Amino acid sequence: MSGSFPMNGGNGIYSYTKNSEFQREALNTIKEMIDMAIAEKLDVKHLTSTSRSIHLADLGCSVGPNTFIAMQNVIAAAEKKYYAKSLSSEKLEFQVFFNDHISNDFNTLFAALPWLSKVPEKLLDKNSPTWNKGKIHYTGASGEVMKAYAAQFESDMENFLEARAKEVVVGGVMVLAIQSLLDDVDQSKTPSGLMFKFVEAGLMDMVNAVSQ
Repeated sequence: MSGSFPMNGGNGIYSYTKNSEFQREALNTIKEMIDMAIAEKLDVKHLTSTSRSIHLADLGCSVGPNTFIAMQNVIAAAEKKYYAKSLSSEKLEFQVFFNDHISNDFNTLFAALPWLSKVPEKLLDKNSPTWNKGKIHYTGASGEVMKAYAAQFESDMENFLEARAKEVVVGGVMVLAIQSLLDDVDQSKTPSGLMFKFVEAGLMDMVNAVSQ
């Protein structure tokens, strides 16, 4: 991307640390699924056959305590499986790697001790039926716009999974925590859809005020 747009750092009133309760609840919601994936798929016997060190990566860690909660959950689940199999009484070592925007406030992240790659090209053509005038998101957009975003997402996910496949070791596990939508649910009626509509209205008011 041409620019980097990380979450607000620090611990102020508008910081991500003070405004990420929703994301924390999402972590709590998927914890059981992650525990199950580790219990069923993580090959701790293979991973610890030559070393007692297991490497974890949080791709898109942002800032604040949430990422530590996520990693603590993963570590606890991996340890539970390891000791349940009585592979060794020797303590496991975990190395955790945090990854996000280069301008991310990692100072706040460590003190608290992955989206689309681009706008679909079709949306940039003013003469195209996918021209999404007056909108900042696909919420409430036409079917053509939705299809353009879906195609871009499919391309991005294919590239993402191909890259991750080269990184995950034999016996390892990758868990993706992303938003999804049931086929019969209207995006504009969801909490995130309503949020985009409110932000969109505010931005359009600002643009119109400057244009007058």
